[in-house]
Amino acid sequence: MYDLVIKGGRVVDGTGSPWYVADVGVSEGRIARVGIIEDIEATKVVQAAGLVVAPGFVDIHSHADFVLPSASHMDVLGPLMLQGITTLVTGNCGLSPAPLTPDNLPLLADYTAFFQSEGFCFEWASMGEYLDTLASRGVGFNVVPLTSHGAVRIAVMGFAAGEPTSEQMSEMKTLVRESLAEGAFGLSAGLIYAPGMYASTDELVAVSEPLRAAQGVFTCHARGSSETGLESTAEIIEIARRNGIPAEHSHVEEFGEPYWRNIDRVIELHDEARASGVDVSFDVIPYTTANTTLGACFPPYAFEGGVDAFVARLRDPAERERLRRDVESMVSEWPTWRPGAWPHNLVRATGWRNIRLLWAASEKNAAYLGKNFEEIGALQSKTPFDAAADLLIDEHGAALALYAGVSGDLEDDSGLRKFLAHPNGAINTDAILTGKGIPHPAAYGAFPRVLGHFVREGGLMRLEEAVRKMTSLPLRRFNIQDRGVLREGMWADMTVFDPDTIQDNSTYLEPAQSPSGIEYVVVNGEVTVERGKLSVAASAGRVLKR
Repeated sequence: MYDLVIKGGRVVDGTGSPWYVADVGVSEGRIARVGIIEDIEATKVVQAAGLVVAPGFVDIHSHADFVLPSASHMDVLGPLMLQGITTLVTGNCGLSPAPLTPDNLPLLADYTAFFQSEGFCFEWASMGEYLDTLASRGVGFNVVPLTSHGAVRIAVMGFAAGEPTSEQMSEMKTLVRESLAEGAFGLSAGLIYAPGMYASTDELVAVSEPLRAAQGVFTCHARGSSETGLESTAEIIEIARRNGIPAEHSHVEEFGEPYWRNIDRVIELHDEARASGVDVSFDVIPYTTANTTLGACFPPYAFEGGVDAFVARLRDPAERERLRRDVESMVSEWPTWRPGAWPHNLVRATGWRNIRLLWAASEKNAAYLGKNFEEIGALQSKTPFDAAADLLIDEHGAALALYAGVSGDLEDDSGLRKFLAHPNGAINTDAILTGKGIPHPAAYGAFPRVLGHFVREGGLMRLEEAVRKMTSLPLRRFNIQDRGVLREGMWADMTVFDPDTIQDNSTYLEPAQSPSGIEYVVVNGEVTVERGKLSVAASAGRVLKR
């Protein structure tokens, strides 16, 4: 007797092997049978002839940490499941909700406001307490948590620039060890954001040293992907080499048209590192745009002291003029963490016309959502810089933007295709879904976009290879061996889709549109999407621990 049988589908098992027709039987949350099941006795039978039955998709780079604690998190995160995602890797880009200390909690709370859903509050101090909170309340997805260099540094040093003292480094390493012992699968860093941008390579090597004994993974939003893109890629590889640990280059990219020429060399650096024995890989957003905080347009010194100090600098005429000059003209040079340097000048790389407002905390600026900063400036009779600076003052730094020019543009995505086609390139959304503002279309359609636009229509790779890059590849990155492949004994996370109709329907200005072709999603044996509709409030997920 099975709890669920998916009958007669094309099994794409997640290993990259060719598809075959089989039934999949599920009992007690696990796959009990892959093969022909005769005389079916099951609580539920799904007829899947002509459909692909694949492992559930894994978003190796999500930002759901500050939404998952809410009892209504599926109201916000449901679009991820409707595109076939069953597992979220959280704590990316050096930003996680734990660990924290009471003294520096206000700094972390202010800085992560753009990640937080309505009503979010910090009810924990340690990573273990955060994970216990999620488990006790129930989660719709499987959650693979990372702790973060940003949270650890804020807990010990606040937003102070410069090298940590030996005592501060010891405190940071202790927090990392504790987070790993409490279940975190690794440590993330976000080196274009404060406080990560203040850290030297040596600091990152030291603070990630506990990963070696714990067999954890170092994931990293690179320090730069324009002027310093090659040096930043080499830095991630160097941290992995010096510590003997696996590293994940988060959402690999070359940003801004002048730097697309470096894409082949970035790939070569990865391939050369692996050939020399360094365990490094990367993941990719399947779009030529990305979303992040509007504050990322400003240099490191702007954030010394935290968000309050940043807003004060924007208000001060002399400081504001200094910021204007640097945003408009400063060229990033290596090393980027020395005083006065900047890892990644986004405005210089792509221009204000390619930066659009996605979300602002108040209603005051709602009329500007979806517009670029040249347009906003013109509407306000201001320069784009002044429009952005004044908006950040209004919103106390809490605003999100869409940045175009990521390894290509709307006319030329050949560079992006090189990253997507690479065998070590996992797929991710990098989406920030909070229930507010205009999300990136990846929140609704990243995985269907790969399977429809790039695989079926573009022939970029075999369907089976694309599924591997969405399932077993990211899970094996974190040494999770009992998910990601359709094999007897594995946990029953599955996505059932129509290979002939699957596609993303979201657009940049109207992203809130569910994809076509996702028929069923199963999380730990429970059907959570049926005929393209979220079927339950969905608390079938599990908080996974290292």
